[in-house]
Amino acid sequence: MRKALRGVLSLAVLIGTVSATGASAGAATAAEPTAKQSSGFTSSSSESSSEDIKDRVLAIPGMSLIQEKPYPGYRFFVLEYTQPIDHERPSKGTFQQRITLLHKDTTRPTVFFTSGYHVSTNPSRSEPTQIIDGNQVSLEYRFFTPSRPEPADWSKLDIWQAASDQHRVFKALKRIYSENWLTTGGSKGGMTATYFERFYPKDMDGVVAYVAPNDVVNKEDSAYDRFFAEVGTEECRDRLAGVQREALVRREPLEKKYEAYAAGNGYTFETVGSLDKAYEAVVMDYVWAFWQYSTVADCEALPADAPHATDEEIWDSVDGISGFSAYADQGLEAYTPYYYQAGTQLGSPDIAQPWLGDLSRYGYQPPRSFVPRSIPMRFQPSAMRDVDSWVRNNARRMMYVYGQNDPWGAEPFRLGKGARDSYVYTVPGGNHGSKVAGLVTDEKAEATAAILRWAGVAPAAVEADPAKAKPLAKFDARLDKRDAELERDGGTLRP
Repeated sequence: MRKALRGVLSLAVLIGTVSATGASAGAATAAEPTAKQSSGFTSSSSESSSEDIKDRVLAIPGMSLIQEKPYPGYRFFVLEYTQPIDHERPSKGTFQQRITLLHKDTTRPTVFFTSGYHVSTNPSRSEPTQIIDGNQVSLEYRFFTPSRPEPADWSKLDIWQAASDQHRVFKALKRIYSENWLTTGGSKGGMTATYFERFYPKDMDGVVAYVAPNDVVNKEDSAYDRFFAEVGTEECRDRLAGVQREALVRREPLEKKYEAYAAGNGYTFETVGSLDKAYEAVVMDYVWAFWQYSTVADCEALPADAPHATDEEIWDSVDGISGFSAYADQGLEAYTPYYYQAGTQLGSPDIAQPWLGDLSRYGYQPPRSFVPRSIPMRFQPSAMRDVDSWVRNNARRMMYVYGQNDPWGAEPFRLGKGARDSYVYTVPGGNHGSKVAGLVTDEKAEATAAILRWAGVAPAAVEADPAKAKPLAKFDARLDKRDAELERDGGTLRP
C-alpha cells in the first residue's frame, strides 16, 4: 500500500538517469519576449537566435544546465536550480534542485508538474500539457536524490518548504513564460499540487490533481476497511484473500525462498529490522497493491484455489503484485523522504484485513518502521487538517480525478460551499492511473473544457459548447504515456 505514494504513483514518474554532468550557466543577458502572434500557436522556431530559449533560461540566477535532449517540436532541458535549504532562513545554506523543461513556445501556457518524488530526465507530457498544447516544467521533490541538501536536515522536509520550492521556480520562469500556468500531478504529486495551491494561491491559474489521497485524521482509517469490503467482485476479493492468507500460512517455506532471493541480490533488512518483518510487510500490501494498479479483469490471472496452489504460484503472485524487494534496505533507501513525510505530516493508512485472522505478527507497519532510526520523526496532526479545511472553503479552479477502484480514493479531497469553479470526478472502474480521458463522455468534455479555460486557450467553439472540448495537441505515444506514473521498478509497483 505504501508504494502508492512512493516514487513512481507517486501521478511518479519515471526515474531517469542523467548521463551528462552539470555545467554552470553562462552570464547571458535575458532577451525580451517576442510579440505574441494572435493565434497563440507559434512554434519554438519562431524565436530568433538572439532570443534562444536556452540562453534566456540560463540567464536566471541560480539556474544551470545539465543536459539538453532533442525531441521533435520541442526543446527539452535537464536543469539544476539553486534553492534555499530553509525558505524561512535563506542564509542558512542552499542545495541544487533538479528541474526539467519541455519548451514549446513562450506564447503557450505552461503546466507545472511534480510527481512528488524523483523527476524523469526523459521528455514526457502530463495529460494537462497535452490538453492545452503547452510547455511543461517538472520539478524533483526536495530530499529525493540528487535534490537533497548535504548534510540533510530532515526537519526541512515538509509541505510548506516544498511548496516554497515550487513558488521560487514559478517566479523565476514566469518572466519568460508569461501566459497562464496550471499545476498538476498524480498521487503524491496531486497532493503536492494541492499543497502548493494552499500556500501560494495566487501563483497558478488552475490545479489538476489526480488520485490525490487526503488522510485528514491519521488514526481514523475505517473508510479503507469499508472500501476493501466492497471493491470489485466477491469472487475477486476471495481470490486475493486466499493468496494473502496462504502467503502467511506458508511463512516458513516461503521465507526460506526469500532468504535465498535476498542473498542472491545482496538485500539486507537493517531498517525494517528483520527479513520476517520485511516479508510480512510485502504480503500485507498484496490486496492494496492489486486494486491500486490492476482491474477486475486481472482477477483471472490470480490463483483460483490458493490452498491447493504451489509455493511457487503463491510466491509469484505476491512478488508480481507487491514486490519482494520493496522493504529491503536497497528498496527503501530511495524512498526515505516519502516515508519520513508519511510519518510526520501526510499520514498513512492502517487497514484491518480481517480475513487474515491472527496470521499477522506485526499488523500494518507504520512509516517509522521504514525510516532509519538515525532520522528523528514527530507527527504533526494539524498539517492535513489545515489543508483539508482550506480546500473545502477556498478552492478556486481546482480539479480532482479519482478511480472508483483505487484504494487511495477512499479518503479523497472534497469541496465545500466555499469552493468556486472546482470539480471532483471519478473514473468508473478506474485504478490509481485514472485520468480525465477515462471519465464518462459528458464529464470528460466538461473537465477538458475547464482545463482549456483555466489555461486561457479554450477555442471559441468550446467556450460556446463545452461538449466540443478535446485536447489541442495530438496524442504522441512517446510523450503521452498514460500510465507513466505506474511504471515498475525492480518488480515493485510505484506511484
